[in-house]
Amino acid sequence: MATINLTSENFEPTIKENDIVILDFWAEWCGPCKSFGPTFEAASEKHPDIVFAKVNTEEEQQLAASFQIRSIPTLMIFREQVILFSQPGALTEGQLEQVIEQVKELDMAKVHEDIAKQQQEQQGSEA
Repeated sequence: MATINLTSENFEPTIKENDIVILDFWAEWCGPCKSFGPTFEAASEKHPDIVFAKVNTEEEQQLAASFQIRSIPTLMIFREQVILFSQPGALTEGQLEQVIEQVKELDMAKVHEDIAKQQQEQQGSEA
């Protein structure tokens, strides 16, 4: 699957309707972003079951700001609408593959359970 361009308009449906979504926050003027581009594209071809999306931080400043993107490229991975990975800097092909495998292997029932527990604890401490 080729990468898609993610915008404020298609962000929410993309995250909600897909199991795993990998975002590449980038800009046209960014050298490291351009070098990471082919690695990101190659991974998208290898993993047709995952949505690979690019967010142009110049065109989607509000979206980038909502995720507090301070340096690019930044890679962010959602699974079942949960951010599991967020890291600035270009990854090598091997590093990207390793992160993808780790995300695929995660027990999401446990992740959702842990999130629910944290939210309950926060609500308890706010009362």
